[in-house]
Amino acid sequence: MVAFCSFFIYPKEVFPKLNKLHQQLLDSPVIAAVKDDVGLRGALASECQVIFLLYGSIVNIEELVQQIHRAGKTCFVHIDLMDGFSNREAAVDGLVRICHPDGVISTRMPQVRRAQQLGLVGILRAFLLDSMSVATLLQQLESSRPDYVEVLPGILPTVIREITAKTTIPLIAGGLIRGKQDVIQALQAGVTAVSSSSPQVWRL
Repeated sequence: MVAFCSFFIYPKEVFPKLNKLHQQLLDSPVIAAVKDDVGLRGALASECQVIFLLYGSIVNIEELVQQIHRAGKTCFVHIDLMDGFSNREAAVDGLVRICHPDGVISTRMPQVRRAQQLGLVGILRAFLLDSMSVATLLQQLESSRPDYVEVLPGILPTVIREITAKTTIPLIAGGLIRGKQDVIQALQAGVTAVSSSSPQVWRL
């Protein structure tokens, strides 16, 4: 049995994951983005309930995801940053078979869509470099529907307000989030959560 989403057939398995993630981000809106083993250890010891895995390879990704799951946390793998995986949609299938993450992050919408089709939460990562990149993102969201959009840098409250006013897709602010004031401004601008690689932010 499947449910109908605006743009494709949505597996029913994804809805419990979306509901769980939504509740986790309500309880703890700071996401730990980890780039190495030291960062992962800190994130596992933190109160952050969600971890973005921004490093790894086809060799060690299974163990990294297992560590996160054993700690009772939700794991999203940024597949673009994983060594040994191609930029094809089939790479998402391989990732799921190897390590069973809760979701996938990618700058490529086909990868995000494939993750959703496989019952995972799909997060589109978008870099807001100028007005054209903002317009391109909004245009893309008219024809595609990721579960979340992570916008970088996350310290652009005016731009974030512009995007949240034009889409119902929840936003995550990431990049250059370094302190409490950055978190507050992003949340006030309308994002659902913030992601940061700074242990100081994880402790807020």
